[in-house]
Amino acid sequence: MKKRSNEQIAMGAARNSILINIALAALKLFAGIFAHSAAMVSDAAHSIVDLISTAIAMIGVKLSGKKPDKEHPYGHERFECVAALLLSGLIFVTGVGIGWAGIQRIIAGEATDTPGVLALVVAAVSIGVKEGVYWYMIRVAKKVDSSALAADAWHSRIDGLSSIGSFIGILGARMGFPVLDSVAAIVIGLFIIKAAVKIFWDTTGKLTDRACDDETVNQMRTVILADEAVDGIDQLKTRMFGNKIYLDLEICANPQLTLAEAHDIAQRVHDAIEAGFPKVKHCMVHVNPSEG
Repeated sequence: MKKRSNEQIAMGAARNSILINIALAALKLFAGIFAHSAAMVSDAAHSIVDLISTAIAMIGVKLSGKKPDKEHPYGHERFECVAALLLSGLIFVTGVGIGWAGIQRIIAGEATDTPGVLALVVAAVSIGVKEGVYWYMIRVAKKVDSSALAADAWHSRIDGLSSIGSFIGILGARMGFPVLDSVAAIVIGLFIIKAAVKIFWDTTGKLTDRACDDETVNQMRTVILADEAVDGIDQLKTRMFGNKIYLDLEICANPQLTLAEAHDIAQRVHDAIEAGFPKVKHCMVHVNPSEG
């Protein structure tokens, strides 16, 4: 059987997520309307946004997998980051909208209905399903190293957390505190806003040439200095390009070496870096003469 590419794996996971969210959104909306629960209707809206966010993630994964062309000679990896940024904006707006709707219900004195038991059951089902979807999506995201899928996975977990808020609010309302249903909707909105900020912060780092983590840089130094012909490292700069790494390196070596010998050293270091760090997409090595 032919091995599936990372793009095929990611797209398959995204399709599965869409099918699950369609079923959950329909179930939550029905339960929210039928059982008179503002928290469950908010939860349904969140699941609908999940559908849209997964579609955006799929587009991002598809675009980032395109080969370099004349207009994008360095590749298209950052398109996935653009998709993740769109997701963060969508999630943020959803959170604000859901929270504000809950506040308005309390101010208007509309938070007096007691939700039906159906809303409580659906909230419990949603908690289990969304947590399962989170672990499935985050495992796939790590496997294919996709920031858009990771963002979508976190969106699924937040949807699960919002269902916990719904469950608590609906249960409290059924126990004689109907205002808790609207309070739960507000709490759900805050959870959603927090997730949006986290996704935005992580993604902007990949779009603004943020350096690799210190552990990766130290591992690179070890690999470079393992070559006996390398006397030292004058400069080592890394930057993230989507989920890939670009490395600009200056090493020093014996000044008596011929041009061909210096080139061989640079080539060995280049090959060792790319072999040891699969996420490195480009490695530039410059050789300086050692001082003294």
